[in-house]
Parts: sequence; structure tokens; C-alpha cells
Amino acid sequence: MLLAAGACTGGAPRDAQTPAAEMPGEIVLASGRDVTGKGGIRQQLVDAWNRQQEKRHSGYRARIVELPGSADEQRSQLLGALQSGSADYDVVNLDVTWVPEFAEAGLIRPLPSDGAVDDDVVPSVAGTARWKGRVYSAPFNSDVGLLYYRRDYLRQAGVQQTTLGPKPAWQNLLSLGDTLDANPPKGFEKTWTTQLAAYEGRTVNAIEAFASATKDFSLTDDSGHYTGDLQELTDGIAELRRRTGKPYTLDDAVDSDEAASLSDFADGRTAFLRQWPYAYGTLHQTFTDQQLGVAPLPGRAVLGGQNLAVTRSSPRPGKAADLIAFLTSAESERCLLDAGFAATRTSAYESDDVKCTSAPTAGAGGGPSASPTGESTDRMPRDAAGRPEYAR
Repeated sequence: MLLAAGACTGGAPRDAQTPAAEMPGEIVLASGRDVTGKGGIRQQLVDAWNRQQEKRHSGYRARIVELPGSADEQRSQLLGALQSGSADYDVVNLDVTWVPEFAEAGLIRPLPSDGAVDDDVVPSVAGTARWKGRVYSAPFNSDVGLLYYRRDYLRQAGVQQTTLGPKPAWQNLLSLGDTLDANPPKGFEKTWTTQLAAYEGRTVNAIEAFASATKDFSLTDDSGHYTGDLQELTDGIAELRRRTGKPYTLDDAVDSDEAASLSDFADGRTAFLRQWPYAYGTLHQTFTDQQLGVAPLPGRAVLGGQNLAVTRSSPRPGKAADLIAFLTSAESERCLLDAGFAATRTSAYESDDVKCTSAPTAGAGGGPSASPTGESTDRMPRDAAGRPEYAR
């Protein structure tokens, strides 16, 4: 997986200064929308921390403030609020590519390096928490592009093998697209769709194409300075053009974001979709596992996700860091995985001893049922331990 991290320059970060004593009060966490819904897993974990504080009579309580708009708009809101001091945020949930920018501008403070990122954190994810050798954030949830596909469409087109392997090739997808064109299922229009509107979605798709076309491809060096050369760009654009050619790509993809592309795929207009892990649970509200499959993206995939950081202006940085430690613990990461996020800790994927008890509605069948018979409304395919099937 490729981490495409962009960094803006600003004032050099100052050393962390923790007040000798912190007054009890409210810890405010600013974050984008929780894709698991209102009262979703993030809110459940914050509620669990609050219950813990109440039992200890600590006088602290956490609250989530959800920022509206796209990721680009949320970044602008956070930058403006922290630079002007117009919002009292103690913890901010940052896209992994924003950490260097916020750290360089002195808007977030370093975290204790002896616990924020330990050996349990997936190595590629751990790298997103650091800037210039210091830990400025703790990985909260990860993200990586996945390939969703319609097994039933492939069967209807006469394809014998309807399960893609662990390393699907892009040429194989195009060949399957030709087969589907020759025997189109009802409602089928084009081979695939993705997010090509003029926002970060287009950037992600471009970088995935560029990185797949050139071995050891990198747009920037460790300090964030541009290092691409003409041949890399030429090969990358050629690969992007091949992937998004009219014969295979839904016309609406050029104006699509995550929601639009998800809707087009769910409506049956395409057989393949590039999307994030959260779509797994959403799509299984419509499709069964006999209709829907998921595989790694052909080539390389951009590593996304979000990290938690303590703001420079927080009057309670010690307790804010305590909240972050709780929200990114092994158990919390397992809760996030069970709810549909990609966890940041290896133990969440591999250890059956790590279970979600803080947020019991996150697990298989644990949520409230809308059925009078008591049948669970959770249709996400899971393994024997309750993890989403794609987690393997």
C-alpha cells in the first residue's frame, strides 16, 4: 500500500508544554461524519470512556463535534478554527495526510512516544502518526481501497470462476468486462465505476494508477518535496487513461464521489466498484454474499485513514491524550473493526483474545433489532469470531 502524504510548510512545531494541573471539564473531539451512522461506533466508544470517568468521579467528560462537508472542507474548517482560536477543540480527528501539515504549523502537540504507537500498530499505518521523527498522532481507523464485484453478474455472463483471487490483475477485469458486454445482465451498463469528481477521490485514483505503473513510485521524499520525473508521470497518465477509458468506465464516474459511485453500483449499473471498507456493510444490506464479492484492488492501493491528535490550544492535554489512548486501544480497535472500519492494530485482525466489550452493539448480531422476531438486522458476513469477512 502506498501512503501519499502531502505536507504544507508553516511555523516550526514547539515543544509540548503540559500544565502542572489540569482542571476537570469537557474534552471536545472534532471529527468528520461517522460512516457507521448516528450513534455509531465512535460515539459508543466515547460513551464507554465517559462511563469509565463517571465511575472514577474524575470530573471529565468527552463530547464529539461532527464537522459537515467533504474531507477537503473539514480540513479547511479545522485549520481555520485552530489558527484563529475560534473553537475549543481538545482532540482532532485528522486524515492521515493532514498530520504533517498540522504538526508543522504548530497546531497539534507531540504525544508520549512510549505508548501512542506501539508494535501492535500495523507498520505502514504507524508511519502516518509521525512527522520529523516525533509522534504527533495515534492511528484511529485505517482505510484502503477495495474492489467490490457482482458474483451474480459474472455467473449470468457465463463466467465459471466467480471468486477473484487475492491478487487480481487489471487486465483480468477488462477481460471480464468484455465478457459482460457480450452477455450483459439486466441493468448492466459498464464494467466498473469509481470516484473521479474533482476532489480527493480523483487524486486517490490517479495515485493508485501512477503507483501501479511504476515500481517504487513516490511523488515526494520524506520531507514532502516533489520528486516525480517525466517518465513516471507519462507512465502514470497512460495507466490512468487505460483504467478510465470509455469502453469500461461508467460515464457518470467523472462526476462521482463515494456516495454516487456506491449508489450506481448498488443499482446494478456496473459489475465492479472501487470503494473503501465501510461500504462492505452498507452493500450487504442490499446484496447477499452469493451476489457480492470483495478483493484487493488490482495493482497498488492508497493507504488512507484517520489519526487522533491533541491540539496545541487544549487546556487539558493530559486528559485529551488519555481519551486518545482509550479510543485507539486494542479493544477499541476491535470494536471499530467489528463495526465496519479497518482497524489499525494487528491484534484486532489476528487475536481472538481481543474482543469488543466497550461497545457491544458493534459485534455480530449485537445491535438493536428492527425485527419483531428478534432477528438481527446485521447482514454483514462475518467469521467465527465476529469480524467482517473481508478482514482476513
